[in-house]
Amino acid sequence: MISFSSFKTLVFATGLTSLSFVSYGQQSQTPEADSFGQCIERLQQEARDAGVSERTTIDILGQVKPLERILSYDRNQPEFVQTFTGYFSKRVTDWRINKGREKLKEHKAFLAKLTKQYGVPAQYLIAFWGLETNFGSYKGKTPIIPALTTLACDQRRSVYFSGELVQALLLLEREELDHNQMIGSWAGAMGHTQFMPTAYMKYARDGDGDGKIDLWNNELDALASAAHFLQNLGWKTGYRWGREVIIPEGFDYQLAGKSQPQPLSFWSQHKVTQVGGKPLGESDLKSALLVPAGHTGSAFMVYPNFDVILRWNNSEYYGIAVGHLADRINGKGTLSKPLPELPNYTLVEMQQFQEKLNQLGYDVGEADGILGPATRKGVRAFQVTVGLIADGYPSKETVEAVKNTPVEINEAKDS
Repeated sequence: MISFSSFKTLVFATGLTSLSFVSYGQQSQTPEADSFGQCIERLQQEARDAGVSERTTIDILGQVKPLERILSYDRNQPEFVQTFTGYFSKRVTDWRINKGREKLKEHKAFLAKLTKQYGVPAQYLIAFWGLETNFGSYKGKTPIIPALTTLACDQRRSVYFSGELVQALLLLEREELDHNQMIGSWAGAMGHTQFMPTAYMKYARDGDGDGKIDLWNNELDALASAAHFLQNLGWKTGYRWGREVIIPEGFDYQLAGKSQPQPLSFWSQHKVTQVGGKPLGESDLKSALLVPAGHTGSAFMVYPNFDVILRWNNSEYYGIAVGHLADRINGKGTLSKPLPELPNYTLVEMQQFQEKLNQLGYDVGEADGILGPATRKGVRAFQVTVGLIADGYPSKETVEAVKNTPVEINEAKDS
């Protein structure tokens, strides 16, 4: 919705709980000259209808040329499935933790005001900032107006990007921006916090009171905007995002998963504890158990504010990274378990694994290479059948077991 640190997750999806893959059909990589010209005319009329001035409509939008590389980026698929270990280790780094603590100290008084006004603790604002743009050190290199125009003229997501383009033009006029300096991600996300134009228009705030909202160059504006956005997403004041927990031996991993929240008291009854061994308590607070790296890795109990993080970027990996980075910036320790070494599957291998599970009668939905909730549920069901720990993670042992299970055996079982 906002960040392009995971734009594909939000637009394509569907809960990128760990991956960001989409399968695309064969489509033209660049718009035809005539169709692009016709598209510009359509977009100009939409801009006029929304209140964009004739000068901007003619002199800026009317002069845009398509950026051929944008559609290539949009259709790019990674070769390998990204593991939690690979994702987390690249994002929750010593550099980000130390730099985040510096920024927390630098903006301490201002952040305290934001927390009082919006209810979002300072360490979360710093964590989002760090993950989105490395605290402003990398905000993207693509001109926003041409990028959004190119995507708006591509029929696959034309409606969405046409709307974002019009909002970008309105933003340009509202803030008196130089369109040549509107630089960001190839998908249109901008500034320190990588807001899409619609979010910029609706949620961005003037942090330093200078009468302008500049998310590219003004850190206070960016932090105030992030706080306002999170408040509007439903951040619950006084509650944390979640925490790492310890799971007892013999635990039923079929209880895990974002789609199976339970009162905190439920998990206490099942002997799940805080890392230090303290009980989770008997609260009725809804919480879900996540095991993103399987039973050999850390487990996390996540609370309603985790859902708010996912509304910023709908990826469980991202949500855990934000939450843990915020904790580390705020002085808490590392995970209790080292990040496990996990299999390095290609996208094709994961699709084949999903296809075989479907053939065996464990419905995981479309074989798209995405390790989402449906796949995890199917994997758990298979693991139970063959006597493996049912953590929903496709370990080498699980993948080999799926490969070696004849389809006819499962069919006989069902009959």
